[in-house]
Amino acid sequence: MSANGNYPDIPRVDARDKVRGATRYTADHVIPGLAHAMLAVATIGRGRVVSIDTNAARAVPGVRLVLTHLDTAGLQSAGFLMNGGYGFQSLQPMLGAEIAYRGQPIALVVADTPEAAIEGAALVRATYEQEAISVTLDAPGAETLAQADSPLPKPAFADRVVGDAEGALTTAAVRVDTTFQGPPQHQNPMELLATVAQWRQGVLTVRDPTQNAEAVRHGLARVFGLTPDKVEVLSPTVGGGFGQKNSLQAHTALVALAARQLDRPVKLVVPRAQIFHNASFRPASHHTVRLGADASGRMVAAVHEIDHQTSRHDLFPLSYADVTSRLYGIPNFRGRERLVRNDIQTPGYARAPFEHIAVCAFESAVDELASKLGRDPVAFRIANDAAVDPLTGRPFSSRHVAACLERGAKKFGWENRTHEPGSMRLADGTLVGWGVAIGAYKAATAPAIARLRVTDTGGVFVSVGGHEMGQGIRTAIATTVAMELGVPAETVNVAVGNTGAVPQHLTAGSWGSATALPAARQAAMDLSQELQRLGGNGPPGRTPQQILRDAGRPFLDVEARHRAPGQPEAIFDRLSQGLPSGAGPVYPEFVSFSYCAHFVEVRIEPRTRRIRVPRVVSVLDCGRVVSPRTARSQVVGGVVWGIGAALREASEVDPRYGGFVNADIAEYVIPVNADIGSIDVEFIDEPDPVLNSMGVKGLGEVVMVGVAPAIVNAIHHATGRRIRHLPVRIEDLL
Repeated sequence: MSANGNYPDIPRVDARDKVRGATRYTADHVIPGLAHAMLAVATIGRGRVVSIDTNAARAVPGVRLVLTHLDTAGLQSAGFLMNGGYGFQSLQPMLGAEIAYRGQPIALVVADTPEAAIEGAALVRATYEQEAISVTLDAPGAETLAQADSPLPKPAFADRVVGDAEGALTTAAVRVDTTFQGPPQHQNPMELLATVAQWRQGVLTVRDPTQNAEAVRHGLARVFGLTPDKVEVLSPTVGGGFGQKNSLQAHTALVALAARQLDRPVKLVVPRAQIFHNASFRPASHHTVRLGADASGRMVAAVHEIDHQTSRHDLFPLSYADVTSRLYGIPNFRGRERLVRNDIQTPGYARAPFEHIAVCAFESAVDELASKLGRDPVAFRIANDAAVDPLTGRPFSSRHVAACLERGAKKFGWENRTHEPGSMRLADGTLVGWGVAIGAYKAATAPAIARLRVTDTGGVFVSVGGHEMGQGIRTAIATTVAMELGVPAETVNVAVGNTGAVPQHLTAGSWGSATALPAARQAAMDLSQELQRLGGNGPPGRTPQQILRDAGRPFLDVEARHRAPGQPEAIFDRLSQGLPSGAGPVYPEFVSFSYCAHFVEVRIEPRTRRIRVPRVVSVLDCGRVVSPRTARSQVVGGVVWGIGAALREASEVDPRYGGFVNADIAEYVIPVNADIGSIDVEFIDEPDPVLNSMGVKGLGEVVMVGVAPAIVNAIHHATGRRIRHLPVRIEDLL
């Protein structure tokens, strides 16, 4: 650590392996005797299988096994992750004849080659009894349930209410009343979902790209009626997760069943089109936002009401208002959330799952309110900053929203912005708009166990709960341990995503660093103390390797534990069961969030109305930055996704038959290099010692919050049009 307390900007410790192709992802693994699998899926939106014909599939040369719902007796569902289970949904396909959504698996074909498996799956034929479907929020047959009246646990999923929002709105000097539509969107990590399953002497070993190896382990144990020690899950490196890989997938148990039936390892790589229909996604949502301010420009009241999709078989809980109620110091707030049951797979957590679209709806309304008041959007936001948490009255562990806005405005050159919409143009008539928005995301923490070993040959090995999805957690852990032990970071070997090492908590919710790093640092500090004791009165300046050799010890092991403030020691029992164990943003004595401010320039071609984003300035408050290089990478990636979510991405639903019609990256439009301009990143880099001893807060997801509304607000500044849905397309500006 440098003299000013900053961590060094070192390269990724796994960068060299990645660029030379040495990193092995799940689908890269080839085991002797490996068979290959492919799914056949339902072509109806709801109903049941009456009969299924697999004769043609079985006749394909090389096909060794075809599994249907007639072959799964004795298996059970792993349960829904949000309801005491382990799966992304409670429905395990092929345990019965019922079809809950289009694209649900109805058969698994296993063959000697991938080509034979694909051919066989295409030849499976089924007849169905069909039922009417409802796949959109406003479709006939959709069932709406107020979350406050649902069986979901309270107060976690109750309405967010403080003061008298309705009463304060009626007396507010200036009001806005807006609606906003959020589309269904899909994460599209580069690495496809895949499973390699193998049974040896009654033990199931699964390679799976997951953010939650322990849930995969315990979920498979539940499906097969095994004790967890009979299941091992390996997921050392994941090619992107973004919430899609946060639990047991629908196909994994089927692959394991096939491997047991054939007594040989089986691999399935799920095609992207099937991932659109058999993994979680960001559900469609509808937002109503009403704001009121007094004559001085202080926001006095806000109402945020949300409807979003869930499946028929699960209640996927909402927490949109959890963040919008805390963006500003608004004394009167009411957040009401409703679940709408549709004939879809259970939606889930896509990066900044609720916060991205909730803040887009809310910050668009805030911008409109500032405009009505004749206030500068930056000054208006700073003037309405919160001093304490509006919902609980507790202090924030740290909050640097105003600093994010002030630094961002300076870097962006905000003082040169003219106020009137349409007032900034280039010489060729191109409309220029400058927009701003803030964002917040909970600073959560989960329990972690870290084991650290040093050897007399100079090896440093650390195992800790976490998963490397490209975000750089391996580099952050190595940096933390290296700083304490005084060794180069590249010599620290980090094991994550391995259920045979230490319990692997779900890596999501931006709690990875705040969870793993304090435990790893404590282990390193404990080991340093043990080395000092072991070294006794020996000469100073010796390396750990020399101390161990002098003491005649081949290695030295330590174990450290860390849990969130207020969590009991018993939380480690829940951790060992593979259940979500995170805490925050509300802790016993404080509330903790990470924050951001995004400044965006858009340029709109005067004839075609093509929208470009030539530059973005983003300033982040995420506590202490331990790995500056990977942190900046997280910001750039989040901003790019924010641009895609604002201007490109929507999963198009077929209301007649169900399913998504643009289920590939050719038609699910994402940004390309030509869409991305300059992204200028800065960190406040102020530690938050209240949250943990290292002062680290979450970063990965807060970045995406606020990008889309900054773009929407910039489009209004350029054109005078308030767009109230995502994505914004050319036709919205014609």
